[in-house]
Amino acid sequence: MASVSYVHAERLFPGAATPAVDDFSLDIDDGELMVLVGPSGCGKSTSLRMLAGLEEVTAGTIKIGERDVSRIPPKDRDIAMVFQNYALYPHMNVGDNMAFALKMAGVDKAERKRRVREAAKLLDLEDYLERKPKALSGGQRQRVAMGRAIVRQPQVFCMDEPLSNLDAKLRVSTRTQISALQQRLGITTVYVTHDQVEAMTMGDRVAVMKDGILQQVDTPLALYDKPANVFVAGFIGSPAMNLLDATISADGSAVVDGFSLPIDRAVAAQATDGITLGVRPESWHLAGEGEDGYPIKVAVVEELGADAFLYGTPATDVPADLLRQIVVRVDARLNLTKGSVVRLTTSPDKVHIFDKATGARLSA
Repeated sequence: MASVSYVHAERLFPGAATPAVDDFSLDIDDGELMVLVGPSGCGKSTSLRMLAGLEEVTAGTIKIGERDVSRIPPKDRDIAMVFQNYALYPHMNVGDNMAFALKMAGVDKAERKRRVREAAKLLDLEDYLERKPKALSGGQRQRVAMGRAIVRQPQVFCMDEPLSNLDAKLRVSTRTQISALQQRLGITTVYVTHDQVEAMTMGDRVAVMKDGILQQVDTPLALYDKPANVFVAGFIGSPAMNLLDATISADGSAVVDGFSLPIDRAVAAQATDGITLGVRPESWHLAGEGEDGYPIKVAVVEELGADAFLYGTPATDVPADLLRQIVVRVDARLNLTKGSVVRLTTSPDKVHIFDKATGARLSA
C-alpha cells in the first residue's frame, strides 16, 4: 500500500484560459479513503484522472509513496480504476471480466482463479461467476467492477462516481459495502462524487473543490461544524445551511431584513465590510410567546416521520426574493399551515459568521 501526494498539481487543457485544476496540493495517508467532492465542473474527476494517468499533469507533481508518477504511463502506476459506467466486457462472464487484467499481465491461470474466487467471496458474487453482465442488476455489475479492481491488488483505488447509475436505495446499501470493504482491504482510495451526503458518510476525510481550487480538506464533522468559507458552508449539509446577508448595527448586533439575530459580537467585529450569517436548519427554533424573532412565511412542510423540514420565505417589510428560502428542522406533527407566519430565533454559538467581502469564516 502507499500514500498519495498532489504537490501544486495543475491541469490546463489546450486552449483554456484557466486551469481545470489549479495549484492542487493534497496529502492522502496510506490506507485512507479520501473523497473529492464538489459541483459539476469543479475539477474533481480531472484530479482523479491525473492520478490515474488519464490526464496530463501540466505543472506540479503527483506521488504514490515516494515515487513521482507524473510522467509514468497509467499501466505502470499500480492503480485500479472503478468507473461510473462499470466498463464491463459484455461477451465475457463475471469471472472472466474480473480476471481479464490479470490475464493481460501474464498472471498464471491458477493464481487468476484463486484471486477471482477470493474477490467473489468478499463481494458475494460466488453464485454469479458464470453469468454475463446483461443478466446482472446494476448493483451486481458495480460489484463486478469492484472485484476486477480488487483482484489486481493495487496500491491505490481510484473511484469515479461509481454509484451514480444506481437507484437511491441501492446507493445507500452499496456505499456502506464499499466503505466496509475498503476498511477491510486497507487500500488507499480516492473517491470522487458530487453527492455531499455520500462524501460525508464514506470519507475518512473529505476534500471540497470549486472551480479547480481546493477549498477545504478535513473530517466530515469538522467540515460541517467549521466550514472554511461560504461555499463550503452552503455545499456541505443536507438541507444546506441558511446563508443570510446581514449588517452590523451601532450596538454590534446583526440585522437581517430589519430584524436582529443574536451573534458573537467580538467575532463579527473582525469583518471589514458586512457579514454573512450561516445557520443550520437544526440550529433554528421557534420563538416562544412574546419572544422576538425573524418572521418566516411557511411555504412547504416536509413531514419525514420522526421530524420535519419547514421551508419558508422572509415575511418582512423588505421586498423578499421568493427564491431565497429559509429551511428549519422542526418537530414532526406541528400542524403548521401553508401561508402562516412563524418567528425564528437561535443562539449566538449556533451562528456561523463569514466576512461578506472575502467569504472567509470568522472565528474567535
